[in-house]
Amino acid sequence: MKLRIIAALVLLTQVGMAKEGMWIPSLLNVVYGDMQSQGLQLTAEDLYDANGSSVKDAIVLFGGGCTAEIVSNDGLLFTNHHCGFDYIQFHSSLKNDYLRDGFWAKSRAEELRCDGLSVVFVVRMDDVTEAMRMGITAAMSPAEVDALLQKNKKTLEEKYKKENPALGLQLKSFNYGNQYLAIITKTYNDVRLVGAPPSEIGKFGGDTDNWVWPRHTGDFSVFRIYADANNEPAKYNASNVPFKPLHHLPINIGGVKEGDFSMVYGFPGRTEHLLTSYAVDFITNKLNPMRIDMRDQTIAVLQERMRASDEIRIKYAAKQSDVANAWKKWKGQQIGLTNFRALEQKRKFEEQYLAQCTKTEFKTYAEVLPKLESLYSQVNHLNFEAQLFVEYMYYGPELFNFSYRFQELVANFDTLKAQGKLQSTIDELKKGARAFFKDFDLATEMQIYARLQPLYETKYNTHDVIDNVGLVSDSDMLSYFNKSVFCDSTLLFKLLDKPGKGMLKKMKSDYFYSHAVAMFNDYNTRLRPQVGDLNKQIDFWMQKYTEGMMKMFPGNYWADANSTLRISYGKVDGSFPRDGEHYTPHTTADGILQKYYTGNPDFEISPKLKSLLETRNYGNYSSGGELNVCYTGSNHTTGGNSGSPALNAKGELTGINFDRSWESTMSDIMYNPEICRNIMVDIRYVLWVIDVYADADYLLQEMTIVK
Repeated sequence: MKLRIIAALVLLTQVGMAKEGMWIPSLLNVVYGDMQSQGLQLTAEDLYDANGSSVKDAIVLFGGGCTAEIVSNDGLLFTNHHCGFDYIQFHSSLKNDYLRDGFWAKSRAEELRCDGLSVVFVVRMDDVTEAMRMGITAAMSPAEVDALLQKNKKTLEEKYKKENPALGLQLKSFNYGNQYLAIITKTYNDVRLVGAPPSEIGKFGGDTDNWVWPRHTGDFSVFRIYADANNEPAKYNASNVPFKPLHHLPINIGGVKEGDFSMVYGFPGRTEHLLTSYAVDFITNKLNPMRIDMRDQTIAVLQERMRASDEIRIKYAAKQSDVANAWKKWKGQQIGLTNFRALEQKRKFEEQYLAQCTKTEFKTYAEVLPKLESLYSQVNHLNFEAQLFVEYMYYGPELFNFSYRFQELVANFDTLKAQGKLQSTIDELKKGARAFFKDFDLATEMQIYARLQPLYETKYNTHDVIDNVGLVSDSDMLSYFNKSVFCDSTLLFKLLDKPGKGMLKKMKSDYFYSHAVAMFNDYNTRLRPQVGDLNKQIDFWMQKYTEGMMKMFPGNYWADANSTLRISYGKVDGSFPRDGEHYTPHTTADGILQKYYTGNPDFEISPKLKSLLETRNYGNYSSGGELNVCYTGSNHTTGGNSGSPALNAKGELTGINFDRSWESTMSDIMYNPEICRNIMVDIRYVLWVIDVYADADYLLQEMTIVK
C-alpha cells in the first residue's frame, strides 16, 4: 500500500494519471500525442501558432484575473458573469438595476464603456531559460543567484523592448526557475459591456451553490473589444470600431455527451502542487482556518444587510462576491485535503525523495528538504501575520484602506505644494472618493468592524504591533465612526476644497487614518521585507527540490499555474465524490425549478423565467426534450480559468468554464483524478438565455454557429 501511495504521488505530476496538468501551448509536444489518443482532431499548430492564426488568438486575459474568448469577427467576447460583475455593478443603480434585471445593448451605440477594463492577447511565447540562467553555478548562494537573475532579466527586457516597442513583455518563471519564458503580449483598453443576464441566472444559487455540483448557474456575460481604424489598441473613443480578430471560435450547439474529449484554454491563476509538507501543514492547520473565520464574520453581516435593502445589495454586490468566492473555496479545500490525507501523502513522498538522495548520483539534493523545513519554520508565523493583515485591510472594514489612500497627501503636503502637484493629487483623491462613497454604507461598515476588530486585535494577534489597541468598546466604536472625516463625504470634500493645516490636523488625528498608517508601516517595513527575503530563499531551494524530483522520477512534468496561457484536457465526465453518491456530468433546466421550490432565497427566480421553464420553451437549444444548463469535465482548472472556453475535439465552443466542484478545490495543491471536476455552463443554455429569454438574438447573427 505504501509503495502504491508513493507511486501515485510521483505520477500526479506526470501525464500518466488521468488528465492532470495545465500545459504551456508553445510546448505541447510532450502531451500532444496523448491529446490525439483522447480524441483531439486539431494539429498542435491549430492550437498555438506564433506566426499564423490559431485558437490562441481567440483567447484573452480578461481584466487581469479571468479569461474570455472571442466569438465573432467583430470582437464579441464571452466570459463569466462573475468576471464582468464589477462592471455590471458599476453601471447599476436603483433606476437601472442591471444586477437584478440584466442588461442587453440593443445596438452598438448602447454598449457601455468600462473604464479600467482591458484584455490581453498572447502574441508568442519564447523559451529564454538559457539566457535567464546564464552564469548561474551550483556554488552560488541564494542572494548571488537572485542578483544574477535580475541582471539577466534586465538584459532580456531591454532586448525585447528594442525589438517590440509597441508590445508588452512578461518574463515568467516556471517550475521554480527551472524554466523561463518570454511572453510577448498586446493589450486593448477599450472594452464595452454588451450584455449580462440578471442575477437570477448569472448568479443562480448564490453562496449556497458556489463551488457545488449539481449546478444550474448561467455564469456568463458579453463584452466587445474596440480598436482604432487600423485595428490597433486605442483609448476609449466614440470613433473606435469593433476589433477584428485573427481567429474567433465557432460555436457548436450539437451538445456534448459523457466521454467526449474536452479542453479548456485560458489563464489559470495559481496552483501549488509541488509544495512540501511544511507548507501544506501551515495552510491546512493555520492559515485556512484563520481566513475562513475572518470571512465568516464579514459574510454574515453582508448577507443580512443585502437581503434587507436593494440599495445596499447593489452597493455591496461586488464585495460580497469577492469575499465569498475564496471563503467557500477554502472550506472545500480543507475538506478535500483532509479526507484524502494530503499531508500524509506529501510526507511519504518526501521520505522516498530522501531515500533517493542516498544514491551517489543524487547526493547533491540531500540537503534540500532540511533547508526547506528550516526556512518554513521561520516564515510561517510571518506569513500568518501578513495574511491576517490582508484579510483585515482588504476584505474587512473598508475605512482603514480608504483612509490610507490619503497618506501621500498628508505625509508630503509641503513637497506636493512646492512641486505644483497638490491640486492634481487632490483631484485624483476626490475621484477615488466619489467611487468609494457610491458603494459605502456606514451601518454595514460599523457591523463588519465590530465583528472583525476583536479577531484582528486579540484572537489572532501574535505580538504587540504598533496598531494594537485591544478590544474596542461599543461607545468608543461609535465615537470613532462619528468623528471620522472618512465616513462623511460632505465633510471630507469640504476639507479637500480648503487644503491646509486644518485639513492635515483632522486627517492625522482620525482614528482610521492613524491606525491604517501604523498597520501599513508595520507591514511594509517589518513583515513584507522579511517574508520576501525568506521566500526568495525558499524559491532557491524549491528550484533544486524540483530539479531533483525531475531527475529522480523522470516524466513529463507540468509547471504550476502562474496566470500564463495554458491548455488542460480530459473528458466530459461525472464523478463519485463520496460513498453512495454519483454526480452525473449534466444538469438540466428542470433542476432550476426543483431548487426554486425549496424556498431558499438563493434560488429565487422571476415569473418570466419560471414560465419559460415550466412551459419548456427551449427554442432550438434542447436535446432530447431537455435544456442542458451545466456540465462537468476532468479538465484541470483553477482561479483565472473563470471564463475560459470549453472546447470540443475540433476546437469549437461547447461551454464556458466557471467553477469546480467543492471536492475539486484541493486540486490547487493536490490533484485527485477520481473526484476533481471542473464546471462549465453549456453553450446551448447561454444562447437560450440570449435568444429566448433576453430576446437579444441579433447577437447570434454575428456568431458562427454549427452543429
